[in-house]
Amino acid sequence: MKIRKHSRQRDAILKNLSSRLDHPTADMIYRDLREEYPRISLGTVYRNLNLLAELGQIRKIHCEGGTEHYDYDTSDHCHFVCKHCGGVVDLPLETDHQLNALAAETGIGSVECHALVFYGICSSCQAAAKGTVSRGQVAAPL
Repeated sequence: MKIRKHSRQRDAILKNLSSRLDHPTADMIYRDLREEYPRISLGTVYRNLNLLAELGQIRKIHCEGGTEHYDYDTSDHCHFVCKHCGGVVDLPLETDHQLNALAAETGIGSVECHALVFYGICSSCQAAAKGTVSRGQVAAPL
């Protein structure tokens, strides 16, 4: 494996991600870092996030529509993605390691791990939708 030289920008990206629980996108991290690193490019943020994910230092979460969110927590855990606001949160569910064995039993090959993402409408979006419905109106489906 090729040895990567130390990068202050990569360290800043990792530090930013480690301080958050909101599973940001590359754009969100880029906006945060622009104050301290005005010359940082969005491409640099994407490249470093992809490298950190490749190295297993962070987790990349693929969401509907091609959006990718990033998580500093690389432990086995599930996520919930709101189809309305796009928010991504950790789910406090115990990971079912038997799923790996069940998947391998299909003959697909060697299964090392899995990522489980639930999709739906978060409670905040549901509450906001209920609060915007006036008497006599029917809420539009989200």
